[in-house]
Amino acid sequence: MEALKGDQASVEHMCAQFKARRDKFIAGLNNIKGFSCRLPHGAFYAFPNVQKTGWASKKLAEALLNQAGVACLSGTAFGQFGEGYLRFSIANSMENLDEALKRIGDWAKTNL
Repeated sequence: MEALKGDQASVEHMCAQFKARRDKFIAGLNNIKGFSCRLPHGAFYAFPNVQKTGWASKKLAEALLNQAGVACLSGTAFGQFGEGYLRFSIANSMENLDEALKRIGDWAKTNL
């Protein structure tokens, strides 16, 4: 009962932090050539469309991991209709998310 009726300040703070991370990461992805991402509601994952990169999802995920040091999943990990998408977790610190965006952006400038 305390969790439901008690002070919700910490929950509100946590939700605001996740919203800020989500908003910044999605905006950052949308500034990278070939990436297009809608704003998710109620999730801490980003699922950008990467079809305009010209890369298959699995190959792109592997390249980002091996060449840029950024882990993500190929959309095909969620079924055949996931081709053309990647999945990034945004359950991380703002600093790490900023670094991931920088690495993805730098990689894209060289490889796209």
